[in-house]
Amino acid sequence: MNRTFKLKAHETTVQREFLSGLTAFFTVAYIVIVNASILKDAGMSQEASAIATSITCFLGCLMIAFWANSPLVIIPGMGENIFFSYTIVRALGFSWQEGLAIVFISGVLYTIIAFSPLAASLTKSIPLSMKSAITVGIGLFITFIGLQKGGIVTANKQNLIELGDLTSPKTLLTLVSLLITAVLFIRNVKGGLLISIAAGALLAIPFGFTEWDGSSDWSAGLRQYQHLFGAFSFDRFLTLPFWTAVFSLTMILLFQNLGTIQTFEKNERKFTHAYRATGVSNIFAGTFGTSSTVAALESSVGIASGARTGLSSAVVGLLFLCSVFFMPVIKAIPDSAIAPILILIGSLMLQSIRDIHFNDVTEYFPAFLTIVLIPLTYNIADGMAFGFISYPLIKILCGKGKELNVTVCFVACLFLLNYLLFL
Repeated sequence: MNRTFKLKAHETTVQREFLSGLTAFFTVAYIVIVNASILKDAGMSQEASAIATSITCFLGCLMIAFWANSPLVIIPGMGENIFFSYTIVRALGFSWQEGLAIVFISGVLYTIIAFSPLAASLTKSIPLSMKSAITVGIGLFITFIGLQKGGIVTANKQNLIELGDLTSPKTLLTLVSLLITAVLFIRNVKGGLLISIAAGALLAIPFGFTEWDGSSDWSAGLRQYQHLFGAFSFDRFLTLPFWTAVFSLTMILLFQNLGTIQTFEKNERKFTHAYRATGVSNIFAGTFGTSSTVAALESSVGIASGARTGLSSAVVGLLFLCSVFFMPVIKAIPDSAIAPILILIGSLMLQSIRDIHFNDVTEYFPAFLTIVLIPLTYNIADGMAFGFISYPLIKILCGKGKELNVTVCFVACLFLLNYLLFL
């Protein structure tokens, strides 16, 4: 282990890396439950999706451990899974099999870019205001979905949406679980999100909201997973909507991973290998049957606990693999226990709004359009499109055309072309 992970050179020990990995796992283990719940809304088997999530996390963490020797953790991204279920499948009308093909192709493109000098130049060319707006918009979208899942917000024929029935058991359970989640997070309790999910599930048992059927046969999930592995479909590969979705997803992955990895990996060699590893992990995601993966912000918990090398990530990956044996329990988790996690994560993503330049109308107005249209159109791609199309137009009309670069104009033209061809 010392030779493989260079423990002495990083001034760490096996025990410290193991304990840090254990801590990091309990911080991110919620993703198996939450991701499966979101992919269920795309028509995928919840148990099979949980297995796909676990296997993809296992492979991603091991790859970043041995390739980059980094303590980062790779998991399906919150935002990417929302994009998969609610934009690709529900809004654009793709089947989940075609959605997996989009994940796979975007992973291939991302990997190609990550292995070329284009990655750095592309990311630097996109204005910080627009990158931040995408994050904030997705955060609001995630929050909105959490509010819907928990019954706090419901549909209304006159006003489209309204406040849900606060006297219903489901809504009350969501509110109590949200309070527990917020307290655990504020108090910085290790594994707080996982604890809050468990508490929410236990509170829901007397009301019959769990889906537990008494079965402990985890192999049933594996049998369902056989229909998920390698199930991607390329039937609409040559259509413009397919490539619009691929382009949008690739952009999201490039921005999000670059920002996260730059935050935690200052070593240039480790950064390069970690960035490439996240690209390859997205190819795995499409193949093994889940939404796109990212370097998790929760990696900071393991690093704060003392993780310095890839050994910590390897521990996390192995624990994810072990979670395959708990699929019946994962299936039993009700929406009232999942919703508070979505709401909290959405609120955390809102912090990126401080990076938007509100003193410059040519920066904040396109960002504003992106932020509001992502949740209000129920489509991440449409929100991004309006933001990127309006950005160069406003710059030019306000006499600031010199601030534009070729990349921004090219991205705007691609989004505009997509709309023009479907008028």
